[in-house]
Amino acid sequence: MPSRIDSMAEDLNSRVPSPAPYTVPMALVQGTLEGARLRGHLPDTWLKEADIAPRLLTRESARVSTDQYIALLKLLIARLDDEAIGFLARPLKPGSLELIARAALDETDLLAALRRVSRVMALLQDDLELELVHDGTAAGLALRLDSALWRPRFLHEYMVRILWRLAAWLVGGSLPARRFDFAFEQPPYARQYGVTFPAPLRFGQPLSAFWFDARRLTRPVTRDRAALRSFVASWPAAMIVPRRGNEGIVARVRLHFDRSRPLWPGLRDTAATFHMSAPTLQRHLAAAGTSFQTLKDELRRDIAIVRLAAGQDSLAELALTLGFADSAAFQRAFKGWTGSAPGTYRRRAGA
Repeated sequence: MPSRIDSMAEDLNSRVPSPAPYTVPMALVQGTLEGARLRGHLPDTWLKEADIAPRLLTRESARVSTDQYIALLKLLIARLDDEAIGFLARPLKPGSLELIARAALDETDLLAALRRVSRVMALLQDDLELELVHDGTAAGLALRLDSALWRPRFLHEYMVRILWRLAAWLVGGSLPARRFDFAFEQPPYARQYGVTFPAPLRFGQPLSAFWFDARRLTRPVTRDRAALRSFVASWPAAMIVPRRGNEGIVARVRLHFDRSRPLWPGLRDTAATFHMSAPTLQRHLAAAGTSFQTLKDELRRDIAIVRLAAGQDSLAELALTLGFADSAAFQRAFKGWTGSAPGTYRRRAGA
């Protein structure tokens, strides 16, 4: 006869959303709003429409769900009539990114497609230029911004992410990055980059860029008009939210955690799943800028934040489904992740 704990675990597992949620740090929300503020807008009303409490902006440890973040991004694009959400001198009118992708579809390989993307962007913008660059066996697409104009770092992060995902989509959905360069100094929230930019990071570089194996420039463009319609329908989520695929060891380990919930396997068991030793797995994760425990804690944090905001689970239930021995252990961990006790966080999110 199953015990009460076994029954509770089975019930909780059936209620865990699949796949596991991602959450977005408040620093990213603040950066996203910066363009609108540069244009003289006070976006508190837009935050509320996206179900984000404006007072959370003052708490750097706070986070929001990707659903809330995508809702905010859509509102900004619509209210500003600008897919660059206020950061460029000339707005990128809604449909501009679709136009860029549509033009690239006419090319035969990735090299020609990226050149076409660069030319179309030059027609749409005066202060943003794209440049194909090479570094040994690596190729990249870099941003050149008008130095006379002040540019927040969020613009670099936003455009690099969009262009990388667009390039990957053109050749079938996968373009593993070798590294990401950013033309600004390392920000305090850089450790949050792991999932969004799953490759080694370099800050303080001359140009912001994404880099990949130069041999992939010969890969054929495989998308057509029908695929473009589906891709556009998924915008901006497909561009911004981390891709749920097998691209890199970080995504594979996170997916393994996701599928194993609520068991939360340890380092040795996880390494064995990937047919490698525990030290080898740790080295791979370190090269990607993270660690086994960090990935596990980030996933547990994201699940906790989304479930707390929904207000459906007791702290004891959350502790069990997240693999903690008891509620007190979960509360200590959550305060370490976010700076707030779970109950306090739930009240703020509900407000």
